[in-house]
Amino acid sequence: MKMVYTEPASGWKQGLPLGNGQLGAVLHGGINSETWNMTEITFWSGKPERFGGSPDAKEKLKTMREAFFNGNYVLGDKLAAEQLEPEKGNFGTNLSLCDILISYKDEGSQLVRELDLEKAVAAVSYRSGSGAVMRRETFVSHPDGVLVSRIKGDQAGSVSLTLSMEGRTTTFEARLDGPDKLVFRTQATEDIHSDGTCGVWSEGALKAVVTGGRVLGEGGSVTIEQADEVVLYFAVATDYGRSDEAWKAEPSERIEAAEAKGFERLLRDHIADYRSLYGRVDLDLGGSKSFDLLPTDERIRKLRAGESADNGLIALFYQYGRYLTIAGTRADSRLPLHLQGLWNDGEANAMAWSCDYHLDVNTEMNYYPTEISNLAECHIPLMNYIEQLSYAGRAAAEDFYGCEGWVAHVFSNAWGFASPGWGRSWGLNVTGGLWIATHLKEHYEYSRDRGFLTRQAYPVMKEAALFFLDYMTVHPKYGWLVTGPSTSPENSFYPGPEEQGEQQLSMGSTMDQMLVRDLFGFVLESAELLAVDEELQERLKEAMELLPPLQIGRRGQLQEWLEDYEEAQPQHRHFSHMYGIYPGNQITPEETPGLGQAMRQTLLGRMLVDELEDIEFTAALFALGFSRLHDGNQAVKHVRHLIGELCFDNLLSYSKPGVAGAETNIFVIDGNFGGTAAIADMLLQSHAGSIHLLPALPAAWATGSYRGLRAKGNAEAAVSWENGQLTEAVITAYSDLETVVKCGGSQIQLRMEAGKRYRLDGKLKLLEAVTA
Repeated sequence: MKMVYTEPASGWKQGLPLGNGQLGAVLHGGINSETWNMTEITFWSGKPERFGGSPDAKEKLKTMREAFFNGNYVLGDKLAAEQLEPEKGNFGTNLSLCDILISYKDEGSQLVRELDLEKAVAAVSYRSGSGAVMRRETFVSHPDGVLVSRIKGDQAGSVSLTLSMEGRTTTFEARLDGPDKLVFRTQATEDIHSDGTCGVWSEGALKAVVTGGRVLGEGGSVTIEQADEVVLYFAVATDYGRSDEAWKAEPSERIEAAEAKGFERLLRDHIADYRSLYGRVDLDLGGSKSFDLLPTDERIRKLRAGESADNGLIALFYQYGRYLTIAGTRADSRLPLHLQGLWNDGEANAMAWSCDYHLDVNTEMNYYPTEISNLAECHIPLMNYIEQLSYAGRAAAEDFYGCEGWVAHVFSNAWGFASPGWGRSWGLNVTGGLWIATHLKEHYEYSRDRGFLTRQAYPVMKEAALFFLDYMTVHPKYGWLVTGPSTSPENSFYPGPEEQGEQQLSMGSTMDQMLVRDLFGFVLESAELLAVDEELQERLKEAMELLPPLQIGRRGQLQEWLEDYEEAQPQHRHFSHMYGIYPGNQITPEETPGLGQAMRQTLLGRMLVDELEDIEFTAALFALGFSRLHDGNQAVKHVRHLIGELCFDNLLSYSKPGVAGAETNIFVIDGNFGGTAAIADMLLQSHAGSIHLLPALPAAWATGSYRGLRAKGNAEAAVSWENGQLTEAVITAYSDLETVVKCGGSQIQLRMEAGKRYRLDGKLKLLEAVTA
């Protein structure tokens, strides 16, 4: 499980990412020089703001809806623009912190760059011009809160280098603090997503601890000559959420503590902490092991050219997704993963999109693999963020709709932005906050942690349910309870009369109804379990009876809207109504075969369009959709396409030019996480009251095994197979669980006890049940 390269990284897109859930780095360069692009999860421009709504918001909402119900979409859109489209203020964006520049006074050969996924350590090795074998090892420690790098050779006096720092903002100031230490101060300011004056302040330090040789601090840089070994320590802090000045001392304090521990102990503690998460899952997809000896970028090129079915690269990509989760988001992270995870090349935040929290699939997809991949602790920052967003969303519910509860729309930021966005085609996604809040439901369903349900999941989801009970209205034609005006995220349609043209807003989009049904069902079941809110339970039962059914359109597709509109952009990258099959389970091949076939037709219809917007999260959605339809051969095609066509050499996924104004390939991390989720989903599905083993096993993965994937109900699976057939499965229950275990044409009903391990043979016959 190593990513290996034999050429220098010419830029960020070939660099290797490191992180500890708060501090991030991407290392690129080669023998002569290296650049470390440093990021910090709270380094945001902008500030908290409240956008004024209207004292008669509910009446204006009623007027809007009347226009849509009467078929006047142009008028409805005009009224929505007046009432539900606030002016852009100081929304902000996450920014890169700074670049650390290292110039090595060396020439050499035999370069190898690698990222060891089992240790979370990046290394560079080569033979210097003088014949010394040189090695650099770098990691970002979660236990100690510092980046650490050791540079050494096997000959005395072989290390010479110069250190300097460059900022990414106009406020950046760096200076020497002694001959061996650089300190800096900067504010997160920019003038695309804010006014250039507001943002988080940050201070940090970089210190060199040198053995042998000479150290000189001069002209804003540190020069080291003929040292035996150099260890670099970097730490940073920000004033995000802080009212005192104590944060300013934290970087130097962390560096001093790290220096006292020393490199070897820091490394041991780092690996032990990291492996406590990473080591939970093993994956072997079989295939030839000869590919493992090739550089990673060469393996990607061979996959792209169709020269190989490199199963090892797919397994590597899966574990890389788990690595990025652990590196990017830990239980104590102060914010969750954004559009670029923890990292930031400076490109997305310089565009119209911003490096923020997109709530119409991107942020959700960042956390799709977290639970199944046995990293539940890494989900916690998102749980906390959703809770904070719910508080901010109360103002949005009142200001724009005159409703109780909370709401958020298409995107959010570090400041809890919950208002509609600045464009009806995407900004009026009224279920964006609800979509991200379903992760509370997911976290509970995997853990069965009643304390979490009582403390966090139920209160937040209850308030969301109160909003939709207040906000939704009965459709005068159908008698169904519907949302609106709202979108099917970022897509558009032709409502009928030619003069109305392309439209985005309607009443009761399919995506909205799927989310609301899941919300009401979860809140109702939770209230019954906790024996609370009897009146609310009755309201939810009545409302659920009025929700629209899922419908099949005239082309055999799953309808995206309440009416069977013609799609204005059949090639569009978003197909949000896929939610019903993944991550939801309102559509399954077994329980709803007709809707399952309609979902297949929806996916195939998108694939047949030559102008398909072929980007990272769309490829992942195709793979996830076909996985849930139990079509592993189709699913794996999209996984290979994602890796071969939509990833840089460092295996980070990207969005192609032309999408939302992008002029080049833009790093967006959701493809990594969506692909990781798809690989796991092909091997284990746990929804609709069952645990399904190898539900979408492709022919190319004929023999293999895995250990440590999690199932809903607080269980864990280890599975092996040969020639496409299950040979053995072991399921460990951590809570009492009654479920049906399925594989192929076999199934068994199991009543499992917490703390016991159940071993099944290839036909799902129970062989033994022992204490774990």
